[in-house]
Amino acid sequence: MEKARIFLTGVGGQGTLTATNLLAQTALEQGIYVTSGEIHGMAQRGGVVVSTILLGGLKSPKIGPGEADILIGFEPLETYRGLPYLVPNGVVVSSTESVAPVAVSLGKAEYPDITIIEHAVRKVASRAILMPARSLGKKAGAIQSGNIALLAAMLATDVLPFGVDALKATIERNLNPKIVGVNLEAANLGAEAALASNA
Repeated sequence: MEKARIFLTGVGGQGTLTATNLLAQTALEQGIYVTSGEIHGMAQRGGVVVSTILLGGLKSPKIGPGEADILIGFEPLETYRGLPYLVPNGVVVSSTESVAPVAVSLGKAEYPDITIIEHAVRKVASRAILMPARSLGKKAGAIQSGNIALLAAMLATDVLPFGVDALKATIERNLNPKIVGVNLEAANLGAEAALASNA
């Protein structure tokens, strides 16, 4: 894919912006022109966090409805809400593990059945990788590393001109050495999950 619009969405505390920065840095290190933007409000209280990465010389950081080639969802309900931004037959990589919104936590609303979300994703995507990202992060050593598992799963689909090894090199160069090992393992687990979903 020469040019790509990537829409990332999650809630505060999931590392959406860290993942965005790592993916943008990885692309830059491959010599790819990057434009990026982010929207976040009450992120520290579990609010929605949306960011964008546009590769290959696209100028505006905004992604309109029906324009995202790739949707990365760190929280399944936010993935569902982001689906209108996906191009027809785009790629979706999403966590299947929810983080309850405040209204759900207070008993004022119900969280949708995950099967409804999965059905909606598979209905519009040419490829859907749905995986328990938080559990993979925990297995790697830190639940927060689920964001890296999702990035690696997306890169394992070969939709971009660089792959998981480029992400790992960026992790090694840019993250605190104390957390590099955990995130490299999360990348391995995410890539394995993507390959298993294609089996």
